[in-house]
Amino acid sequence: MAARKLAIEGVPAKKAKSIAKSEPVAPKANPGKTKKPLAPERIAAILDGLRKTYPGVVCALNHRNAWELTIATILSAQCTDVRVNLVTPALFKAFPTPKAMSAASLPELEELIRTTGFFRNKAKSIKGASEVVVKDFKGQVPQTMEEILTLPGVARKTGNVVLGSFYGIAVGIVVDTHVLRLSKRLELTKNTTPEKVEQELMKVIPQDRWIQFSHELIHHGRQICVARKPRCSECSLEHLCNASDKTWSSH
Repeated sequence: MAARKLAIEGVPAKKAKSIAKSEPVAPKANPGKTKKPLAPERIAAILDGLRKTYPGVVCALNHRNAWELTIATILSAQCTDVRVNLVTPALFKAFPTPKAMSAASLPELEELIRTTGFFRNKAKSIKGASEVVVKDFKGQVPQTMEEILTLPGVARKTGNVVLGSFYGIAVGIVVDTHVLRLSKRLELTKNTTPEKVEQELMKVIPQDRWIQFSHELIHHGRQICVARKPRCSECSLEHLCNASDKTWSSH
């Protein structure tokens, strides 16, 4: 439990500051801009800071198998992982297998997932995904992006979460709202759509770091680099960041 907590929540603020100080300072071109934001040494330093901050990084969604992770990720749209983790135990107790969930009625599913928001659409998606898993894949979530995208409610983000977090297959980078926002703040991309941001990140982040990088950035965006008031004084990437809206700066 302690290891999982550390992997998700990261190191204490004091240690994060020491991590930041151990990394090089990103030189500014002008206020809010870095001279060479995509320089290999800067990318390496960002990855180093994130790795040290979230050692043994893991997906925050509780799951026991690929199917449960697929369902949990569908439910996580426009909803916090904390809320999803509160909902899924009762959902999986009532419908413990894809076959059982595929046979469930929509009203039954809606009632169990109501608090995750958009519950009617999500109920249709998780029932439909379960049906396809049973019918087309013999009850097992497929292990290729092409096949997993045939499941109702599953887009590239969900596909990358399941393939990366459960199967350990790095075919892309998860781009959720946090990854999208932080990638722009760190000047790793200028694009605004998840698809284009993913393609740009895949060019600068080594493939063997795609899975961890997305988890690290997601945790960082939830806990430190928050949208309204980033906690820059507690950030292990502070030396490397020249965002114009920093709340504190050492350089």
